[in-house]
Amino acid sequence: MFFHKQELQFKSTPDKPDAFYARRLQEVLGGQYGEITVAMQYGFQAWNLHIPGKWRDLLFGIGSEEFGHVEMLAVMIAQLLEKAPATDTEAAVDADPVLAAVIGGTDVQQAIVAGAGARPVDSNGNPWQGSYITASGNLLADFTANANAEMQGRLQVARLYHMTDDHGVRELLSFLLARDTMHQNQWIQAAAELRAEGGEDLPVPSNFPLSKEHREVSYQYLNFSDGAAASEGTWASGPTPDGKGEFSYHDGSTTSAPMPAPTVPDPRLYGTTAGPNLLDKAKATVKEATGN
Repeated sequence: MFFHKQELQFKSTPDKPDAFYARRLQEVLGGQYGEITVAMQYGFQAWNLHIPGKWRDLLFGIGSEEFGHVEMLAVMIAQLLEKAPATDTEAAVDADPVLAAVIGGTDVQQAIVAGAGARPVDSNGNPWQGSYITASGNLLADFTANANAEMQGRLQVARLYHMTDDHGVRELLSFLLARDTMHQNQWIQAAAELRAEGGEDLPVPSNFPLSKEHREVSYQYLNFSDGAAASEGTWASGPTPDGKGEFSYHDGSTTSAPMPAPTVPDPRLYGTTAGPNLLDKAKATVKEATGN
């Protein structure tokens, strides 16, 4: 059950309207790594978790906070659009015909569709998608994905910080940057604690039998590039993070195998196929190369 309290976690007011910046701010609201994504991601991870206790409470607690961040950004976008679209766009149209052709860089649907408000879209107007979220049911995989989401989100907020001189907007972004700092550290710490307690380990899923892998290549770094400097990394020699093997470096081009003969499709699909003579020749070529 959700309850809404008509207060903001952090309140700030922009110095002045700015419809152009309102469009940019849509990215961290409805983009792939925006607040809608992390709010829904943490929510579905919690709803799909089959064990009660601290992990589930962690996800519910932070997921609820992220819904608050959705609201904070929506309110800021609405404030930036207040009394701004008409005057800003008219000035742009008068000053530059090329700029006028793209409506001065504003999102016209913020005015036409949302009535000078935020929308669940990114900065290009692409609708938010449920496919952005990761909720696998495996906590170590999910916590790792969560840390990445917070890293990507913080990158975008930091870039947006430098795209405005508005004191009020920067105050909000400064707060969001601080919470992203906390959440990055939180998910990394949670993943480490999960491993330490034996709930899950590397490689994910750790309860899949390693004996069923082709173990000869489990820890081989196979280089398929003409650059050789990757051999200098700790991923090319030394112990692996899962503690179950040793890295080794190999030239990937030496691991290739011959291409099998093409399959013959169902004739009812009306695909173009080689005639019997050409097919026999192809099979003979493969047999000569492989001995099979």
